[in-house]
Amino acid sequence: MGLNSNRVENLACHETTIRIPTPTETMPPVEIHKVCLPPKQTTLHKLKHRLSEIFFPDDPLHGFKNQTGLRKFFLGLQFFFPIFQWGSDYNVSLLKSDVISGLTIASLAIPQGISYAKLANLPPIVGLYSSFVPPLIYSLLGSSRHLAVGPVSIASLVMGSMLSEAVSSTEEPILYLKLAFTATFFAGLFQASLGLLRLGFIIDFLSKATLVGFMAGAAVIVSLQQLKGLLGIVHFTTKMQFVPVISSVFHQREEWSWQTIIMGFSFLVFLLTARHISTRRPKLFWISAAAPLTSVMLSTLIVFLLNSKSPRISIIGNLPEGLNPPSSNMLYFSGSYLAVAIKTGIVTGILSLTEGVAVGRTFASLKNYQVDGNKEMMAIGFMNIAGSCSSCYVTTGSFSRSAVNYNAGAQTAVSNIVMAAAVLVTLLFLMPLFYFTPNVILAAIIITAVIGLIDYQAAFRLWKVDKLDFLACLTSFFGVLFISVPLGLAIAVGVSVFKILLHVTRPNTMVLGNIPGTQIYHHLSRYREALRVPSFLILAVESPIYFANSSYLQERLLRWVMEEEERTKANNESTLKCIILDMTAVTAIDTSGIELICELRKMLEKRSLQLVLANPVGSVMEKLQQSQVLESFGLNGLYLTVGEAVADISSLWKAQP
Repeated sequence: MGLNSNRVENLACHETTIRIPTPTETMPPVEIHKVCLPPKQTTLHKLKHRLSEIFFPDDPLHGFKNQTGLRKFFLGLQFFFPIFQWGSDYNVSLLKSDVISGLTIASLAIPQGISYAKLANLPPIVGLYSSFVPPLIYSLLGSSRHLAVGPVSIASLVMGSMLSEAVSSTEEPILYLKLAFTATFFAGLFQASLGLLRLGFIIDFLSKATLVGFMAGAAVIVSLQQLKGLLGIVHFTTKMQFVPVISSVFHQREEWSWQTIIMGFSFLVFLLTARHISTRRPKLFWISAAAPLTSVMLSTLIVFLLNSKSPRISIIGNLPEGLNPPSSNMLYFSGSYLAVAIKTGIVTGILSLTEGVAVGRTFASLKNYQVDGNKEMMAIGFMNIAGSCSSCYVTTGSFSRSAVNYNAGAQTAVSNIVMAAAVLVTLLFLMPLFYFTPNVILAAIIITAVIGLIDYQAAFRLWKVDKLDFLACLTSFFGVLFISVPLGLAIAVGVSVFKILLHVTRPNTMVLGNIPGTQIYHHLSRYREALRVPSFLILAVESPIYFANSSYLQERLLRWVMEEEERTKANNESTLKCIILDMTAVTAIDTSGIELICELRKMLEKRSLQLVLANPVGSVMEKLQQSQVLESFGLNGLYLTVGEAVADISSLWKAQP
């Protein structure tokens, strides 16, 4: 006869109680173990541990332990300013690599900066400003060695579309510029706050599936918007939806310019060919990196030489020379458009932060070093706050520039400093050279940059692996394409949250069977060799038991019991006597879950069925014991494993007359 195996101990216990023969005579005796409570802890200690796991999973202060005061000071400097970590070991060899990579990404950043500013409906010079101050700030605060900072297409598109819904960039250019700088300020404030408060898990709600669909939809919309430049259209819709854009293209056919079309598509083919070559042969990365600047130089020269013969080709015009003018006096902190600036800042801040952190981690994994997500948030946030006061708009780590930076051999963040220096020289001395740069070449550069965001292979993998993720991807894609950029993103996030709620409220339950000759119990439909144990129904729940799923679990578990009774009756098998609930995967339980256990036991007891719990984890065990639920389960209601429960209860039945 089995010993009282559900006796609960407060101390960690590993001793066995008694050996019990198993139901099959060929198997060796099974050791029945006591089920122990976790060590006692005060509520304050539990709260402290829980908060540290939520906000400090990486234990950032680990290196400060057992250090002197002076050493802690230097560690603190390195913690807040990563440049002090690698600065002491910096040498000429590293500088050579960083200079080459910095000049390489500058050749890409200059035309992209001008192009993306146009995408955000901002003056082209603002794009260059945004490639000067933010990279300098990031080089001091950022923890990634390869992240190249500057404007990006997605943030530019979202800012342009959201602000244009409230203010026209052509009718009220000063107000629009104020809102852009204010949105950048709030984006930086939001990003830095996430890093300081270690709330980076908020951006995890933008799932991979959501971003795949969003970026593909945004890339299509951006490309279609560039038809204005490629076709030479003057009067074009400011809306960012598929139908209005296509409608505007065909309704303005009389404005199409054949000179612009020939130049635009010629350079577009050249840029796409260069991109294809570099994609197929990574060692030739410099071809795609140099292609945008080469296109700008050639197209500018062509327009300059043919200016009198091709007046219909639109050009950038005059760009002011000099350093970034201060814009702190242009920040808009009161008025009817403040809410628009805040909303735009938060949305663009989340998107740019997600892209920057993801890109930084991607290249860090290739070089086997770690990027601190919270430091990245603070670095990106502070550089956008500084940028908003120096005529810059939202910036982050660009995937295209970072890829060029990585392939060019960048070793540290000094490559960003070199890039900023090259942009500074451009701002001070080279701006007149861009006067004859045609707008069509900027459109071609944007299309080439964003077309790589359409990741159809990732969408196909989502379809194969997870249909709900694929649905989120499609929702995001079509939402951006046919509704609007922010609403499409919001709908996609809603689908992702719905998926989470679906998993929480409708958790997986299964029937387990024994794999012959072992004490292993697994899913019957997954392992064909697994066998049912006569008179037992072994159920497993694969989720925490919360108020949100307790009602569902009660109905589903009772249905399992009903189906098992019908099955045994139809097959003339042994009558069902005991239900074992395997709680191995139940990682947490609340008061509603405890109430579920009580109600389930009472319902089964009325049907002359015994409920047994197996292997509850420490926190679940503690709550069950504190709620005094275990007292109602009797002597044989709690076991360490399913195998021990089956063995002990079977021996009790055999011992009865």
